[in-house]
Amino acid sequence: MIRATPSDVSFPSNASLKRDRGDSGSLKAVFLVGFMGAGKTSVGQALAKALGWRFLDLDSRIEAKTGRSVAEIFAKDGEASFRKIEHEELRGLLTELDTSNTVVSLGGGAWMQSANTALLRESSLPVLFLDAPVEELWQRCLPEQKTRPLLQSEDVFRELYAARRKAYAEGTLLVDTQGRSIEQVASQIRLLLGLAGTSATT
Repeated sequence: MIRATPSDVSFPSNASLKRDRGDSGSLKAVFLVGFMGAGKTSVGQALAKALGWRFLDLDSRIEAKTGRSVAEIFAKDGEASFRKIEHEELRGLLTELDTSNTVVSLGGGAWMQSANTALLRESSLPVLFLDAPVEELWQRCLPEQKTRPLLQSEDVFRELYAARRKAYAEGTLLVDTQGRSIEQVASQIRLLLGLAGTSATT
C-alpha cells in the first residue's frame, strides 16, 4: 500500500494542463515521474487498468531492448551511457502514442535530464509527480536495495531526494500519495485529468 498526506493534489504555479483534453480520445498519454519508491509503476499499472489503456515502464522497455538490467548497464557502461539509451527510448516512445493511449512510468532520474524534459514539454502531455515523505520512500525501497543502483545508504538517499525534488515539482502536477492505497491514487489522477468517466468497461 502506498501511504502519504491527507492533501489531494497540488498544482505548481508553473504547471500547465490543457483542460480541453478531458477525454481519452484527445489525451493520448500520461507520464508519471518521481523518486525511487514513489509508486510510479504500481500506480501506473492501476491507472492503465482502470482506463483500459496500455502501461509502459521506460526502464522495463530499456531492459527488454538491451537484454540487461538497469543495474547492469549502470555498472558496466556507466550512468551517462544509460541516460543516452533512456533518452532515445523516450523519443521513440513518443512517436508511438498516436496508436494507443498509454500510461508511462519514467525512471527516477529521467525527469532530471534536460533533453527528456524538453521532449515531454514539447509534447504538451501531462506529467504527474508522485511524492511521499522521504522516510517512507526509503522504507519502500529497502526490499529492492540490491537491484537499485542509486540506493546506497539512507543518508545518500535523503541527499539525492532533496537534490531532485525541486526539479520534479517544476512543470508537473504534484500528487501526494501519503495515506492512500494504489487504487486511491489512481482514482485521484483520473479526477485530476478529467478521466473519471473513462474506464475499461465503457
